[in-house]
Amino acid sequence: MLWQPDASRIRKTKMHEYMKWLDSKGQPFESYDDLWKWSVEDLEGFWGSIWKYFEVAEADYPVLPERKMPGARWFDGSETNFAERVFRKQREGTAIISKGEKKADRSLSWQELEKKTGAFASTLREMGVGAGDRVAAYLPNSPEAVVAFLGCASIGAVWSCCSPDFGAPAVVDRFSQIQPKVLVATDGYSYGGKWFDRTSEVAAIASSLPSVKKLVGVEARSTSVPLHGSTPWDDAVSGTTRTEFEILPFDHPLWILYSSGTTGLPKPIVHGHGGILVELMKAVSLHTDVREGDRFFWFTTTGWMMWNYLVGGLLHGASVVLYNGSPTYPGLDALWDLVDRTETSFMGGSAAYFSSCAKAGLQPRSTHAFKKLRGIGSTGSPLSPESFEWVYSGVKDDVWLASMSGGTDVCTGFVGGSPTLPVHSGEIQCRCLGAKVEAFDENGAPVVGQVGELVVTEPMPSMPLYLWGDDDGSRYAESYFSMYPGVWRHGDWIEITKRGTCVIYGRSDATIKRLGVRIGTSEIYRAVESLPEVADSMAVDLPGEGENGKLILFVVLAKGKKLDQEMVARIKAKVKSDLSPRYVPDEVLEAPSVPKTLNGKKLEVPVKRVLTGADPSKVINRDSIADPAAVDFYVALAGKLAKK
Repeated sequence: MLWQPDASRIRKTKMHEYMKWLDSKGQPFESYDDLWKWSVEDLEGFWGSIWKYFEVAEADYPVLPERKMPGARWFDGSETNFAERVFRKQREGTAIISKGEKKADRSLSWQELEKKTGAFASTLREMGVGAGDRVAAYLPNSPEAVVAFLGCASIGAVWSCCSPDFGAPAVVDRFSQIQPKVLVATDGYSYGGKWFDRTSEVAAIASSLPSVKKLVGVEARSTSVPLHGSTPWDDAVSGTTRTEFEILPFDHPLWILYSSGTTGLPKPIVHGHGGILVELMKAVSLHTDVREGDRFFWFTTTGWMMWNYLVGGLLHGASVVLYNGSPTYPGLDALWDLVDRTETSFMGGSAAYFSSCAKAGLQPRSTHAFKKLRGIGSTGSPLSPESFEWVYSGVKDDVWLASMSGGTDVCTGFVGGSPTLPVHSGEIQCRCLGAKVEAFDENGAPVVGQVGELVVTEPMPSMPLYLWGDDDGSRYAESYFSMYPGVWRHGDWIEITKRGTCVIYGRSDATIKRLGVRIGTSEIYRAVESLPEVADSMAVDLPGEGENGKLILFVVLAKGKKLDQEMVARIKAKVKSDLSPRYVPDEVLEAPSVPKTLNGKKLEVPVKRVLTGADPSKVINRDSIADPAAVDFYVALAGKLAKK
């Protein structure tokens, strides 16, 4: 156990306040575990309480008239608007703090945010955009992106965004499916101290989308020339128009997010105003402990669902902190500088970033005060025990570390943190309220204390309304319900421990199986990447003769290191000692890099398919990869294997 809140700290949490409120309504709970069990057994009672506690609307509505998956209906007859909920209260002070590389901090007050939102909404109306029309954006993590989203949501238009590090083909793959009427785009962005001009990409995207009638151009630097044929951003948000909100049905589309699209066209995932609203009221407040006056930061791009989660902080009156750039520029402590300077209350990032800090021996606690920092969140991939321990030794010893795992599919966590519970090394604290997460064994039976398929056996309000263009629902059903009818299968390995904590072991379709025993790839990475000589790794289990096949471990070595026989022996010995002799790789190969999605997830399954003879052009979409050249090594290796 690395951390445990004392009684006085627990009393200050939003989770405790909510439990006290339930107690006052005749619903007392002795523990978080008792509360979770009620939340997934009495769905009507639990989600009805979220509706009332967060004052989503004044009236009561049938909470769950249809309790099924897929196809659950929530709060039938109710109406709401995500943006209206953001501005419902008159707030003073700062709404957004923004930092870009080589740029001074920018801030936007609540009054300025609402004024610009109303002005942009008015501009969209003048451009012929109405409820249900799609507005697409090609923007970095900036105040302009938040304003554009809120303006879009306020009139009932459907928002969809790609980060400008996406190539034009990847953007067209996404936006061509939803036929947007307006495109909001930047002319470029900075990353790692370099300027990336995107004017040609914007031109290619706009010309490939015949549905786009208007272009709004966001000039990212003072010397920029407005994009050809565009309405300049400053013009689009000028004026004093008061925000007028379209009050919409609960399941009116709010935004469209996308699956990674590494093996084909990405799935356009549609979420609704009401479902996202009640989920982010619950998750950001209770599971991230964000409240009015806080400063909430998560390192993310607009192409990752964590940006949408971060914007959810505005629902609670928190200031959201945006960072646009490389997390390691000009040094690995760039984010820690930002957290300290802005007096951030809750900071979030990817497991890969925390691992990099730990491996580099960074000690931000010795150079920063972190006066207001209460919590740190991690997601994107499993956080290793070494990274857990580094947070407490390297950052702050009295901070709450909330590792979480969920998905773009629901725009939230299935499992995550609670500020009322202890933190154990390598373990996620709990299953989230309202998420009936279970581990299924090979027979589809729930198990505790052993690894199984992560499934959700009861509906959640933020599950997709549908996939855009999937008129008969077949693609939706195939994506989540084909293995267990009526049960959501997420595609991760999970262990639910006897004390209720959780461990994620990686993707279940990238599992390693030896002598009938399965292991998640994250366990191999945890062992191998703890060696200082190994910067990154990827394990691929290829079919072969016999029961086990052939396990190949690709390693990216630290600068100046080489893969000789001694290094191979050390790697194999580490796997053997930390895991089991059965998981020792048959072959260790040095690779120049590990191909990853734009959100940092390793492409184990596509690489495995390429190495077993699949056509690379059919199983890997290069435009959805952070570094498209990273796959060249594996394609070349597949050619060599085919000749043997």
